[in-house]
Amino acid sequence: MATREQQLTEVFVEVADSLIDDFDVIDFLQKLSVRCMELLDVAAVGILLADQNDRLHLLAASDEHTRLLELFALQHDQGPCVDCYRDGLPRINISLTDPTAATMWPQFARGAESVGFVATNALPLRLRGRIIGALSLFQSASEPLPDQDLTLAQALADVATIAILQQRTLAYSEAERDQLQYALNSRIVIEQVKGILTERWQMPIDEAFSVFRAYARAHNRKLSALARDIAEGTQDTDTIRTFAEQSAARDS
Repeated sequence: MATREQQLTEVFVEVADSLIDDFDVIDFLQKLSVRCMELLDVAAVGILLADQNDRLHLLAASDEHTRLLELFALQHDQGPCVDCYRDGLPRINISLTDPTAATMWPQFARGAESVGFVATNALPLRLRGRIIGALSLFQSASEPLPDQDLTLAQALADVATIAILQQRTLAYSEAERDQLQYALNSRIVIEQVKGILTERWQMPIDEAFSVFRAYARAHNRKLSALARDIAEGTQDTDTIRTFAEQSAARDS
């Protein structure tokens, strides 16, 4: 099992790989959400970005429970991540079983409880005072995160921001917004394709997404491009599943 130092090294190698002209931001953030979960020993992680209308959308999550909870929270325009994005201030070590949380974010608190989360933290995605989203950490245990873990979590949130805004030559904030909007639009297509593959392959959504990502990586394709081909019917999904089965057979 990799040490924490090794895991951190891998994160920053992945960040370095993102500083190129053509990289897959959604796949990077998906991996980063899982890295955060492992490094910080939390139950689940979500990464949210704001669109052109300052509405948050989930771009990556460590599991489907997180995705569903965040979407539920955003639908009601409430939750620690929403507040964190609005004022740029972190919300840390929030007990979702506390009556205060239930009063402030009733739908969010109930949704969290329904999937087994009892505490949460929300940290801003920021770069030189610019807030573009939030990192959400969910816990299934009530113990607060140590200060050093919260410091690391904010560093990882900053890393995510750098990756998202990796085209450092962008001169105007409107261009940055266009880049974020493209990523958000791509995520919508990917979500649609996850549902297509889940139904077509008759497997859990997490498993279908893993197969989809593995095929994209092996064939050096962006998740968004592959998803669009599937949605438009130009990519044979049986080929993807056959590839996964053959890869699993070779590894066994």
